[in-house]
Amino acid sequence: MYFCNALIFVLTLVSTVYACGGDGHNHAQHKRSPSSIPLTPPTSPLEWGDVNIIHTTDSHGWLLGHQKTSFPEPNYSGTLGDFASFVTHMKALAKKKDVDLLLVDSGDLHDGTGLSDGFPPGGIDAQDSNKFLLQLPYDTMAIGNHELYIYNDTLDMYKNFAPKLNGRYLSSNVNITLPDSNISVPVGERFRKFTTEKGRKVTALGVIFHFTANDKRTTVQAPADMVKEAWFAEAIQEEPDFFLLTGHMPVANDDWPLVFNAVRAVHPTTPIIILGGHTHIRDCNQPDGRSMALESGRYMETVGWLSAKLDQKGSTGNITFSRRYLDPNRVTYEYHTGVSSNAYDTAAGQSITQGLDNLAESFDLNFLFGTAPQDYSLSRSPYPSNNSLLSLFVGEVLPFALAINNSRASIPNIIITNNGPLRFDLYSGPFTKNDQLTASPLTDSFLYIANVTAGIANKVLPTFNNPGAIQRREYIERDVEMYRRGYVDMRYRAWLEGMAARASGIERRAAGNLTLGYVTNDSCPGVGDDTPHMPLPYFPVPHYIASPSPSVSDDTPVDIVFPDFIAARVLSVLNRIQTLKNYTSSDVASYSPLPADVVLGLYAQSKWN
Repeated sequence: MYFCNALIFVLTLVSTVYACGGDGHNHAQHKRSPSSIPLTPPTSPLEWGDVNIIHTTDSHGWLLGHQKTSFPEPNYSGTLGDFASFVTHMKALAKKKDVDLLLVDSGDLHDGTGLSDGFPPGGIDAQDSNKFLLQLPYDTMAIGNHELYIYNDTLDMYKNFAPKLNGRYLSSNVNITLPDSNISVPVGERFRKFTTEKGRKVTALGVIFHFTANDKRTTVQAPADMVKEAWFAEAIQEEPDFFLLTGHMPVANDDWPLVFNAVRAVHPTTPIIILGGHTHIRDCNQPDGRSMALESGRYMETVGWLSAKLDQKGSTGNITFSRRYLDPNRVTYEYHTGVSSNAYDTAAGQSITQGLDNLAESFDLNFLFGTAPQDYSLSRSPYPSNNSLLSLFVGEVLPFALAINNSRASIPNIIITNNGPLRFDLYSGPFTKNDQLTASPLTDSFLYIANVTAGIANKVLPTFNNPGAIQRREYIERDVEMYRRGYVDMRYRAWLEGMAARASGIERRAAGNLTLGYVTNDSCPGVGDDTPHMPLPYFPVPHYIASPSPSVSDDTPVDIVFPDFIAARVLSVLNRIQTLKNYTSSDVASYSPLPADVVLGLYAQSKWN
C-alpha cells in the first residue's frame, strides 16, 4: 500500500523490519464503539419553534465518529452517515410539524483526522472527505481558518467545493487571488438571500474572525472593516424575516458584536440568529431579547440545536428561543427522531458511512503501529504522571524516536517542547495511523543548539513557564497573536478548567452513575446539555514541557533540542538567562530528519508490540 511506501524513509532509520505485506498482521480492523456500551439517553424532547436549526462546526475530519471505548468517546460515536440519517428523519418531522428546519455549518472542515489529513503525497487536504459533506442538505456553510493555511486547500474550496453548494458556501470577508488572472474574488459568496420552505425570507452571512495566518494570495478582512463595505450595507438593507449570521468566530470575546450592531443599526427589531465556532466549546448568549448566538463545540462531539418562535414583523417583544447541545450518537439520534434502530438507517446514510470506510481503507488509516496499554490524556491526568500523554511524549517518545540513527544520541540532551504538537488524547487498544494523525498531526522538525552547559540548559524550561513581569506582558501579547493565527487550545482548556472547577465533590458523587462528558454553563436560560454527564477532570497543563535532565554536572556541555516552532523563543530565553554568549540562528541546526507527526508511531512500533 502507498502508506508503506511513504514509510520507507522512516523505516530506513530503524533497525527493526516492519512488514507491510498482505498478510494483515499489522493492520487493525476498523471498529466503532460497540453497541453494548451503555449510553445515557437525552433527558427530554427538543423544543421546536417556527424556525429550527441543526448546527455543526469545527468537524475537522471527524466523520467516522469517535471509535474508542473509553469514555467520553462513545458519546460521540455517530458517523456522518448516522448524522445524515438523523437530518433526513428530522426534516420529515419538521414537515409533519409544518415548521422550517435548516442545516448550518460554521467552518473548519480540514485538519484533524486521517480522513482529512491522511491522503497520499501530492493530494489536497480534505478534498476526498469533503465530498461526503456535500451529500448533506446544508443551507449555509461558512469558511474556517483551517481552510486558509495552505493556498491549494483554499483554491480547492473555491474550484471544487463552493460551486457544488450553488451559492450556499459563504466567505463574507475572505478572498482568494486566482492563479491564472491575479484577480481577487470571494472564495464563496459574500452573502445569501433565500426563502425557506415555509416562505420565510432569510439574509445570511458567513464571517470569519480577524485571522492573520492565512496563506499568501488569500485575504481576510477584519470584521470591523467588513461592516463598512458598500456590499454589506446593500446586503442588509432589505428587511428579511430573520438574519442568519453564520461564521467561524466564537460567540463570546470576539467581533460578533460589531456585525450584530451593524445589522441592528438598520433593523432594530428584526430577529437575528448567530451561529459561531472556532474555540471548540459549547456556548450560548443572547445579545438582546430578539436574538440568540450559539456555538456547538468541535470534532463532531456536539450537534447544536436552536429554535425560535417568531412573531410578526414590527413586533418589539422578546422572542422565545431554545438551544440544546446534542451528543452525536445513535442513542441520541434515535431518541429525537422517534425512529427505532432497525428502521433508522437511510440508504444515503449507509452509503456515506460505507464510502468513508472505503476512504479510510484507501488511506490505510487502520495501519497498526501497536497496542497502547492504557489511556493517556492531555489534561484529565496530572502532569507529570503515568497517565499523562505529555509525560509519555516528552519523557519516553521523543527521547526514543529522536535517538534513532542519530550521531548525537550519545551526547546528553534536554528536549524542550510546547504542548502544541499534541492535539488529542491517546486511548488504550490499537494505535493506528489514524490515531497518530489525531494525537499528533503537526509536521514540526526538531532542531538543536550544541554545547550549552547543563547548568544553563536546566534554566530554560523554568524561564519559559515562569516569566518575569516584562516577559509576562510579552506572553500576553504572544497569546493575542497566537489567537489571531488560529490557536484556540487556551480557550478550550480554560473552558474545561472552569467546568471542572464548578463541580464540587458533592456534585461529582451525585453524578456517580453518569458517564464522563461535557457539563455546560453558558449565558442562555435553562439547561443546554441534551444528555447529563459527570464533568471531565481537569489538571493544569504547563505551556512548555521537557525531558528529564541528564545526570551530569552543571559545566557539562549538552544539546538543547526543540521543535522549529519555538526556535526564536529558545534563543531569546538563552540570551536572557546568561551573558557569556549571544546565541543567534547560526547556532541552530537540524537534530533529526523525523517530523513530529511520526514519533508516536515509531515509539508504538517498538514498545507496544
